[in-house]
Amino acid sequence: MDRLIELLPLLWDAALETLYVATAALLFGGALGLVLGMALYATRAGSLFANPVVFGILNVIVNTFRPIPFIILLLAIQPVARGIGLPGIGVPFAIFAITIASLFAISRIVEQNLLTVRPGVIEAARAAGASRARILFRLVPREALGPLILGYTFVVVALVDMTAIAGVVAAGGLGEFAINYGSKQFNPWVTWSAVLVIVVIVQLVQFLGNGLARRVLRR
Repeated sequence: MDRLIELLPLLWDAALETLYVATAALLFGGALGLVLGMALYATRAGSLFANPVVFGILNVIVNTFRPIPFIILLLAIQPVARGIGLPGIGVPFAIFAITIASLFAISRIVEQNLLTVRPGVIEAARAAGASRARILFRLVPREALGPLILGYTFVVVALVDMTAIAGVVAAGGLGEFAINYGSKQFNPWVTWSAVLVIVVIVQLVQFLGNGLARRVLRR
């Protein structure tokens, strides 16, 4: 317990580093996943820009990468990271790896949430003279905003989990803190303190996400 008190400043720094990595990965992976998810939605059969060839290719790509366990993907893309000038360990690599892992999951979440928009809303907009592009980029996201917020809330929770796993490649954050000062030194107090901080972060994210989605859905 005394050792934990000594490590409290490092625990605080590790929590901030976890938030930094998760936020950076959310910005990159969230944006790329949104684009890919909208492309999946727009090109599927019966949608605004239906294209079975494009949809088939995108669908295969997403289904290929999405099921890969993150710990395996983390190790598999180290050569790719080095090939583009990034180190195979550390915070920049963690952001790169989590971005790759998250964008495919986010794309599927975006696609599924956009599909919740009722066809009647789209047909009414088409009848009113709205272009397909206007419907896709303005109407559909607005109608699906509540589910999208909930979906991205789930993603943020998953990103925090990924940052902890990335501790195995010296990516900093609570994962590396728990490994170096908890597991390797056989100190369960330190390990469980990292777990507690992660739980608090997840609870706060879930609370904020649920509250924001509830406000949007009430409009």
